[in-house]
Amino acid sequence: MQTSLRAAWLEHLVLVFRDQPLSLDRFVDFARLFGDPVEYPFVPGLEGHPEVIEIAKLPDETVNFGGIWHSDTTYLEHPPMATTLIAREIPPSGGDTLFANQYAAFDALSPAMQEMLTPLQGVSSSSLADVSKTREDRRRDAASVGYDAPAEDFEAVHPVVRTHPETGRRSLFVNVAHTARFDGMTEEESRPLLQFLFAHQVRPEFTCRVRWAVGTLVLWDNRCAMHNPINDYHGHRRVMNRITLAGDRPS
Repeated sequence: MQTSLRAAWLEHLVLVFRDQPLSLDRFVDFARLFGDPVEYPFVPGLEGHPEVIEIAKLPDETVNFGGIWHSDTTYLEHPPMATTLIAREIPPSGGDTLFANQYAAFDALSPAMQEMLTPLQGVSSSSLADVSKTREDRRRDAASVGYDAPAEDFEAVHPVVRTHPETGRRSLFVNVAHTARFDGMTEEESRPLLQFLFAHQVRPEFTCRVRWAVGTLVLWDNRCAMHNPINDYHGHRRVMNRITLAGDRPS
């Protein structure tokens, strides 16, 4: 069963399981079927389960956690290979999550564009996380959530075109939330091509949409899929638990 699940995940990038009222222990057990859970650098884990964080938007808040297209924490030297979320409380409507297939995004580029992009390196910075204006991602406001998070910014250089270590397929590995520029270029020089890529990689034909219900469990491959939680449920509470899995250095 574990082998077939992994094969399905590697083929489809996103797995969705309905009606899974898992305890925190069982949620961690599920994550361990696919990799090694790691602690998130900017948000404290739950008591007794440091690898599990709570992602909540409260009724009086107007911004949501990570509310922009992105791959998780690409500003780390070893970005997570995967993320898994389970829904605990959901609004009466809205709050869906979009996913974008970056294999398909790369494959749809012209051969000349693929050739030009392949040797490029992208510089990712945690300072850009503020574009999503999430309560949890504001490291300088960490005291407001009772967490003494690192004050410094993280920066990492990764290939613009990444080769998946398990499938061998190539995908785009830039994102509007974290990629600041191309290595060796200024932000101004990088901006036109990055803006083209940011728009291209989320074309509708590359995307799918997950509608949450309490107990919905989703696992996605952070190496070749981006995601975007839709912020369309103001005045309502939405609570998820999240685990990220340790990854390798992109190549």
